Amino acid sequence: MKYIGLNRQVWNNNIKSVILLILFPIVILGLVWLFIYFLQPAEEASLDAANSTFLRTVPWVTSGVLAWFAIAWFSHTGMIERATGSAPLSRKENKRIYNLVENLCIGSGMPMPKINVIEDDSLNAFASGINRSTFTVSLSRGIIDKLDDQELEAVIAHELTHIRNRDVRLLIISIIFVGIFAFITEALLRTVRFSGGGRGKRDGRVVLLALLLAALGYFLSSIFRFAISRQREYMADAGSALMTKNPLALASALEKVSVDPRIEAVKRKDVAQMFIENPQEKNVRPASGAFTSIFMTHPPIEKRIALLKQF
Repeated sequence: MKYIGLNRQVWNNNIKSVILLILFPIVILGLVWLFIYFLQPAEEASLDAANSTFLRTVPWVTSGVLAWFAIAWFSHTGMIERATGSAPLSRKENKRIYNLVENLCIGSGMPMPKINVIEDDSLNAFASGINRSTFTVSLSRGIIDKLDDQELEAVIAHELTHIRNRDVRLLIISIIFVGIFAFITEALLRTVRFSGGGRGKRDGRVVLLALLLAALGYFLSSIFRFAISRQREYMADAGSALMTKNPLALASALEKVSVDPRIEAVKRKDVAQMFIENPQEKNVRPASGAFTSIFMTHPPIEKRIALLKQF
């Protein structure tokens, strides 16, 4: 494997994440333009007419997306906070964890996050929160008990990097974009299913065209979402190596996590995506190939370990 320096890896992943994030609104506007263009009568279709209609439509589309964002942002934020099954870990209960977190925060100039514990014997961890008052690092009981101090410090540094990079915000934004297309696709499928053939030829064409474009938007936005998630995991791994100066400790921790990452309380896919290793992808990875890997929220853990070992 070709050597990639830590700083170069951080830079590459940031650039890729920005590009992928920009692609979300481009896909929305691009599909709106295609819908307008193909909706024109074949004998009257023209680029000028489509562009003119599109420019008049952009403010309405933008307003609708922003309204959706405002509603979905707060609902997803609350959902993530409620769906993780974690509870506060007191300093008296585990001074070891608090000392590790405090030392890392002091060394990197970060505010101290809340610390939660998930009562599960499996090995996993995640970061959550969208502002200073809600930033939280959650660790499973298994990862606390089964990792040594250096390994656990590396895992905590990985999660602190997610917090420092505001990755939870990025995750919510990507989920919302995918949700827009998922909602439209589902609504159109219901329209087709329950229309009973009572629609005219033109109405049927409009619904079918909208359904095809919405499904395409859902497919593309899902790929972008997963790609962003994978890039942020690479970023957090690199951040842990920079913060602890011990990439081999995280590599060792990931090897242990890969054996048993499944947290039973995690049912939602968008919450599972937040963990250091997605507990819902454990049984998928062995059969995954080049195509199916683009639908994974995390890079193959073997590749992450190999990258860490080359630093």
